[in-house]
Amino acid sequence: MDLKLGEKIRQLRREKNISQEVLAAYLGVSFQAVSKWETGSAMPDITLIPSIAAFFSVTTDELFSFNLLQTEKNVEEIVNEHRKHPDKAVEIIRDGLKKYPGNEILLNCLVGALPLPENADEVINTCLALIETAKSDECRIDAYRILAEAYYSIGEKSAVKNALNHIPEIYFTALEMKATLLDGDDRFEAAAKQKSLSLEELCHMLFILAEHYIETGECGKAKTELEIALEILNAFKKENFGTPWTKVMYEAYEDRIAEIENKLNDLS
Repeated sequence: MDLKLGEKIRQLRREKNISQEVLAAYLGVSFQAVSKWETGSAMPDITLIPSIAAFFSVTTDELFSFNLLQTEKNVEEIVNEHRKHPDKAVEIIRDGLKKYPGNEILLNCLVGALPLPENADEVINTCLALIETAKSDECRIDAYRILAEAYYSIGEKSAVKNALNHIPEIYFTALEMKATLLDGDDRFEAAAKQKSLSLEELCHMLFILAEHYIETGECGKAKTELEIALEILNAFKKENFGTPWTKVMYEAYEDRIAEIENKLNDLS
């Protein structure tokens, strides 16, 4: 963590003519803790960084005096790396946060990568911090989504509903609009990404409907929903090429195909 963080906190606090006690009360820590940060004898917990930045109306990168353009580039590289290696995603993101503490994009990736329910407490606390401090609407809304999943993993049904109620209902995506209104490579990239997302969402909804019909004893309807999902996925056998943004679609969903086939066998 940047050793000049304490000096930056002291500078920002004095510029705003705010006491250590006021900052401490906002963060839920003792004023002695703030004093230790400012003298460099201790550092704030990483989960407090977004709240400290929000209190002073600066970004976490500004708090650490990072070069903003270079930071954005480096963070993007870290995010891409964690997507390429899902088995090491948490480790990659945690290493990134050591370099860029409190970065909302990396924190958003972290809560999305941490397994549930074993990490529910960390995910919930980090999501709540992101919801309060994130500058990006995308990060804040995604934090509500992940927060709901974390509460669900520990059986907090009322908290799940409350978190979901904060997510706006939007019937189009930026990718859809880019695919419709842009040209060339921009249009192609957006359409390729949206195709993958649409396929995943459609099959997931068909599977949920099938589960509902199984629970209500309507096995014929459940079978129909699963058969539709299987036909859709099998249709992608014809697509034997990938894109720079998606794997070959059929290969990407082989596990789901096997799951659907097993369900159909059970219903038969």
